[in-house]
Amino acid sequence: MNVAIVQVNQKYREVLDNLMQLYIYDFSEFLDFDVEENGKYRPYPLDDYFKEGNQQFAYLIKREEKYVGFVLVRFIEELELPHYSISEFFILKKYRREGLGKSAAIDVFNRHQGPWEVHQIESNQGAQIFWKRVINEYTKGQFEERIEKGRKIQTFVS
Repeated sequence: MNVAIVQVNQKYREVLDNLMQLYIYDFSEFLDFDVEENGKYRPYPLDDYFKEGNQQFAYLIKREEKYVGFVLVRFIEELELPHYSISEFFILKKYRREGLGKSAAIDVFNRHQGPWEVHQIESNQGAQIFWKRVINEYTKGQFEERIEKGRKIQTFVS
């Protein structure tokens, strides 16, 4: 499978902004998002992903030179346990169930070695199934799972 994960710089910001509109549309199934007067969803706050030295990373997912999705990663510096977290993860519907999401997730886990927390909202059953399967396979079952504040959370070390 020819999947490329490309870190986003300012040059590709518009591509990420456009894909984010599709992601928010998909996610409106689970949360109460509506379009604004201009017919678009409120822009996702991406500025921190483009600040020098920030611990936030944006990646575009490509297959055969076509954009198929994105992943946003944050490093959270909590006193108890600093960790990486998937902020947002999106594969266009046309490309789902082809293994692209799994490949992208594994690539990102390998790029950012250390403790991870991946969470899904309670109502998004598809995401819960996807992440549990991918993380279980990636860690060979060496992860923990809990429910907290309406979210399912998997923790592991890459």
